[in-house]
Amino acid sequence: MKRLLCIFLAAPMLLQAQSLPRRQNDVIPVQVETMYTKGLRYLSNTQTADGCWAGGNSGSRPGVVGLCLLAFLAHGEDPNHGPYAQKISKSLNFLLEAQKKNEQGYMGPQMYDHGFATLALAECYGMVDDKRIAPALQKAVDLILKSQESNPRKAWRYDPTTRTADTTVSGCQIVALLAARNAGIPVPDKALDQALAYMKSCRSSNGAYGYTSKGGGRLTLSAIGSLCYSLAKKKDEAGFAKTTEYLKQNIKVQEGTYPFYFRYYMSQALFQADVELWESWNKDNIRLLSVTQLPDGSWAGNHGNAFSTAGALLSLALNYRFLPIYEK
Repeated sequence: MKRLLCIFLAAPMLLQAQSLPRRQNDVIPVQVETMYTKGLRYLSNTQTADGCWAGGNSGSRPGVVGLCLLAFLAHGEDPNHGPYAQKISKSLNFLLEAQKKNEQGYMGPQMYDHGFATLALAECYGMVDDKRIAPALQKAVDLILKSQESNPRKAWRYDPTTRTADTTVSGCQIVALLAARNAGIPVPDKALDQALAYMKSCRSSNGAYGYTSKGGGRLTLSAIGSLCYSLAKKKDEAGFAKTTEYLKQNIKVQEGTYPFYFRYYMSQALFQADVELWESWNKDNIRLLSVTQLPDGSWAGNHGNAFSTAGALLSLALNYRFLPIYEK
């Protein structure tokens, strides 16, 4: 698919807004549109006045709010004048207020939250008419880079000052940095190279990624690692093909602990690595999600229906390809 966005590295930040890419002339499955519409209606109906989501134990966390915000944008909703513009604005306000509470620009309580919130800001930048986004995004990126610099492994874990690292939190920060760079925020090559080197250190000879080392490779972690290399334009790096093969061999496996987190990453990893693989997986994903969506439009999960619904919708969003991060 033709790349629709340019990467800017040095121009002034306020002139680097990204435009909203348009969906290709692909036919969107009716089942996908029906599920997505119902899911967005659920998120719209259950959003609180301050822009987050009640219920469960995570709906008020910046990371979940960021993912829910992304779910609206991923459907091509107009963030300035569309029917969900106020919902998007409320969530954006929530993230910006969360950042204001920390002078370093941290949107905690964990780096997971900060990473997904930063990704949301990056995808909003240039789409949403709000001058607060650019400085907030820059501050969020600075926090990620500062955290990496102080980490002996040049990666990340739960807290900005943690001196250990893992592939899930690190993958979240890498994707956020790449999205920010795509939006025009300068991100040093050295930072990305060091982060990818850490991910590589956790990749075994069969292409599977472990949590903090090469051992104990898991499917979700491998999808995260693969996605990081794809978005960094490093598909020719030795080992990438082995990870793709690992994903292919395990494509029917369902990870049960965090199923919607798994689907969120697996859809992106397969789409970036091998579109034919993604097409096969996408059909199964559509079937599974169609029978598990609740009557109110949500999907249920241990971390709250807002998180589960956002994850499910974003796993379907490659059918639309509106978000800049979904461009190949």
